[in-house]
Parts: sequence; C-alpha cells; structure tokens
Amino acid sequence: MNHQAPKSFYEKTAGMMYFARMLDKIRLFAKGELREDCHENMGMAGRADWLLCNYMRVDYAALRERVLAGGSDEEILEWCFARGRRLDENDILIWNDFIRKRGWNDSANVRLVAWKAENGLADRDDLQSIPDFTDVLEGRKP
Repeated sequence: MNHQAPKSFYEKTAGMMYFARMLDKIRLFAKGELREDCHENMGMAGRADWLLCNYMRVDYAALRERVLAGGSDEEILEWCFARGRRLDENDILIWNDFIRKRGWNDSANVRLVAWKAENGLADRDDLQSIPDFTDVLEGRKP
C-alpha cells in the first residue's frame, strides 16, 4: 500500500492555513493511504485538527463525516462556517499566526523537540515550528 504525506500546514483554503491538510488526512486515511505517523494525531485533543475544529466550533466527527460525503475544500469550509462560526479576516489571521508558530516557545515545544530527536533532526535549529519540521519530515523542504 502506498502511504502518502498529507498536504502542508502552509497550504491555504480561502486564506486559512492547515484546513486543507486536515481534510487531506481524513481523505487519505479513509482510503488507507495516509502515512501511519499521522494517524494518532487525527482529531486528538490538543493537536492541530482538534484545535482548528474547536476554533471554528465544529465537531471533528461531524466534519469527518462531511468530508467523506464529498465536496471541495472550499465547500466544506463553508459547511464549517454554517455549522460552527463564520471566521472573518481577523479570525483567519489569528489562526494562521497561531498555527504557523506552533511548537515555537509554546505548549507544543516539548513535543517538537522530542519529534526532532526521534527523527535525527535535533541539530536542526532552523526547525522552530511543527509546520517547518513537518515539511522537512514529509520531504517538502530539505
């Protein structure tokens, strides 16, 4: 079976980072094609999927069901806005700034340091955030 990395944290849907990655993980997992190291974080409290769903006021299980029913990322984002809360430009800016820096000087830093060590990247001082680490781990950046 071909296991794939999902889209980057940095890919945007209607200006919002990470949303495309979350949906891609759901779709790949349903087909049995998602990298195994991504499985445990799906919808898990305190992790990016859960944080974004909580920010939008959308239940992860309901979102997963909606994603598997089909539709574009943009259509599903509109569903989230209708079901939870509509994010305005400022809300999206706050989310993007938060997720872009996740792991840098925050509660996720311990996890980032451990992941870097587990993957032989402890010496990479340029990997200051989980999105940057993930892009290296998944082959998008050297």
